Amino acid sequence: MSGLPLDTLRLTPEDALFLDFDGTLAEIGPDPDAIFLPPDLGPVLARLALRLGGAIAVLSGRDLRDLAHRTPPEVWRAGGHGLEILAPSAPLPPTPAPLPAAVLAPLRAAARTPGVRLELKGPVAALHFRAAPAAEADCLAAATAAAAAAPGLVRQHGKMVVEVKPAAAHKGTALRRLGERLPFAGRRPLMLGDDTTDEDAFAAAQALGGLAVKVGPGPTAARLRAPDP
Repeated sequence: MSGLPLDTLRLTPEDALFLDFDGTLAEIGPDPDAIFLPPDLGPVLARLALRLGGAIAVLSGRDLRDLAHRTPPEVWRAGGHGLEILAPSAPLPPTPAPLPAAVLAPLRAAARTPGVRLELKGPVAALHFRAAPAAEADCLAAATAAAAAAPGLVRQHGKMVVEVKPAAAHKGTALRRLGERLPFAGRRPLMLGDDTTDEDAFAAAQALGGLAVKVGPGPTAARLRAPDP
């Protein structure tokens, strides 16, 4: 689906806004630790939270504690693809247990390739190969082996990254869970994202009578499109 241009979208005070972080609110870069919101965007999100009665959430594959460090406290945060949800200004929960050593072993081996970076996010692990695109096949194979090393894990391929995560780490599920609680309940959900992990949330938002916006190029189920963050 090619997607209609973003200027056809009209946000109303009765909507609920769901936003991906990397590639949507912030440009993607080779080092995830170096990515932050543009300086003026935090206050914009805070004003949107006020306009929407608090019904705004950032859904990210980042660890919740990392995500909270990069986003304003006025918004809801769902980290680990929705494994953990944090209300505005709420205290951060303890860090969850990491993936087992048997799962991490093939990922650590792949990360020895120059340019490949292993990011550990509690129960989620990611191999980034943006700086080593020729290593993609080896990274995917390592992630397949890692996901098979313990029950309940899946492999998910994204933009120059592959993740190993619990099957319950699902942005569509996170959007639905948030949509059942105040202040999101009864509102039209609008989801903006750029990667394959966001497609689950696109499908959930549109199934609930809302809209989805694909940021950047590529095939998508979203009915709207924005050219870039």
